[in-house]
Amino acid sequence: MTSTPEVENKRPIRSYVIRSGRLTGSQRKAIDQHWQDYVIDFQKDLLDFQKLFHKPGKLVIEIGFGMGDSLLEMAIANPGNNYIGIEVHRPGVGKLLHGIAENNVSNLKVICHDAKEVFEFCIVDGTVDRLQIYFPDPWPKKRHNKRRLVQTEFIVSLLPKLKPGAEIHMATDVQAYAEHMMEVLEGIEELTNSNGKQNYWKNANRPDTKFENRGKRLGHGVWDLLFSRVLARKSSD
Repeated sequence: MTSTPEVENKRPIRSYVIRSGRLTGSQRKAIDQHWQDYVIDFQKDLLDFQKLFHKPGKLVIEIGFGMGDSLLEMAIANPGNNYIGIEVHRPGVGKLLHGIAENNVSNLKVICHDAKEVFEFCIVDGTVDRLQIYFPDPWPKKRHNKRRLVQTEFIVSLLPKLKPGAEIHMATDVQAYAEHMMEVLEGIEELTNSNGKQNYWKNANRPDTKFENRGKRLGHGVWDLLFSRVLARKSSD
């Protein structure tokens, strides 16, 4: 039975494509050995962060950590923070799990699932101190722009999950996507640009990613954006 146009139009637009990259031996071994220790299996239930982590700390969530090198570096360098990395590609998950186990990292957990559903069903309101989105797929063709992860509707849907004053840090090596990100974030009333209106964050204090370094070798620029959620305004009677 063929799908009708009405049914097809209800399918959610994905910001990613599951790539069929093969797992290396070490990635497969890490998944087999360490999945139950460091991966949070997706369920439509709110997460209890006190049970997930050994000690309390600021909660940092990264959407799309790629191969996970920079996220692992941040978790090791900031043991007082707790990190959750969300990624759908198994090779990256396997590589990060290998790094977590090798370095005995206790403040980093992984979720291998669609970030939109993770935030909708699993993240408690008012708990996230920092949201990171580094080098998401830019979908450069105009007809594909609607697939970009950073859209007004998506960012607005995340705001209740952020604490007042929480930070949103984004980075891209595609200027057109940087301008799109700026337009989206500047257009949301609850967010303020930490570097001044329309300004990008120069010399951002984050580790370089493998993807970023490859882009730099090809002559790509890099644009970082840092925004914060402003305190809720009191409504006037």
